[in-house]
Amino acid sequence: MPRPGHDSVVLITGFPSFVARKMLQHILASEPRTLVYAVVLAKSSAQASAERDALPPADRERVALLEGDVTAMDLGLSGVEFRQLAREVDRIHHLAYVSHAGADRSTAHTVNVVGTAEVLELARACASLQCLVHQSTAFVAGDRTGTVYEDDLEAGQAFRNPVEETRMRAEVLVRRAMRHLPVAVVRPTTVVGDSATGEIDRLDGLYLLVLLIMAAPADMAIPMPGRGDVPLNIVPIDFVVRATHAIGLHRLAARRTFHVADPHPLSARRVFDLIARASGRRAARGHIPSNLAKALLRTPGIERFVRSPRAFVEQLMTPVRYDARNADLVLTGAGVACPPFESYVDVLVGAVQERVRERRERLEIEASADADLDIEDPLS
Repeated sequence: MPRPGHDSVVLITGFPSFVARKMLQHILASEPRTLVYAVVLAKSSAQASAERDALPPADRERVALLEGDVTAMDLGLSGVEFRQLAREVDRIHHLAYVSHAGADRSTAHTVNVVGTAEVLELARACASLQCLVHQSTAFVAGDRTGTVYEDDLEAGQAFRNPVEETRMRAEVLVRRAMRHLPVAVVRPTTVVGDSATGEIDRLDGLYLLVLLIMAAPADMAIPMPGRGDVPLNIVPIDFVVRATHAIGLHRLAARRTFHVADPHPLSARRVFDLIARASGRRAARGHIPSNLAKALLRTPGIERFVRSPRAFVEQLMTPVRYDARNADLVLTGAGVACPPFESYVDVLVGAVQERVRERRERLEIEASADADLDIEDPLS
């Protein structure tokens, strides 16, 4: 049962990752009588403490940090801490996962599969669990084409990288646990930054297009990588967080899977054109064939920002639609809607331009400092 003085108790894994921070902020803002526990890796404890200390005093008092590791037995917690969570927690948001396409197989398996198994063990021990929300991804569909339904999982698909495969394996564990536990699976599509501020943790996925366009000469018309005729389903992180939170609170969420998607996805070509316009550039009418596009993505400099650009280009070539009937049922009633990409593309591009500008200034300062050292000590 919840701790006295609070209406509910929520556990968040993955803090202080970007999505976990956004979820914490949303819960604190929308649930003034909820206590939040966050499991934090030892190496991230300083950052987690700083994030908590930056909160208003009233919110800060409702956040309890527990040093642990979701990939370890009992989440790496002491026996006292584990039993306390089992006694008090009524909702869990499992947000500890590896999502960048360049991750190695061992790391992806440990965090995505083993970590999920350990969180399920805690869920089984909870005395009054209302919902465990497992954050997955629409890309568990791998290379499937056509319509993918929310109940679909293992359909003989191949995977573009170990992350897609291990997150699908994690869902297999969750699907089995659904028989006995109130678990909801949330599958966002391509996630980008905050639609209001542009805030994002790393430039990956869709940001490849932004970086390619920005790297081209200003007077050059940039061709589209691939034909651009497939739908590109994009969702901003603030919508993903609001949707995930609403699903976790809904009485019908347990034992269902939800595609968190844009109900009206634009074509990849339309997305490309909008990004080019927001960047002050021109988009060419033609396109680069897919094989050539992948080769061009070996250009020096791109990998410094985007960890696995070829994986995203392959997504641009995959004609797939994500059915979202379960999500529509919950989110329509909760008043949560995905904003159209046209309404926030300028914000996203502006945030990337600012990050690139800051990086250039930092490199110039470092280069200047190195030059000064050479002058002061020519023998070093």
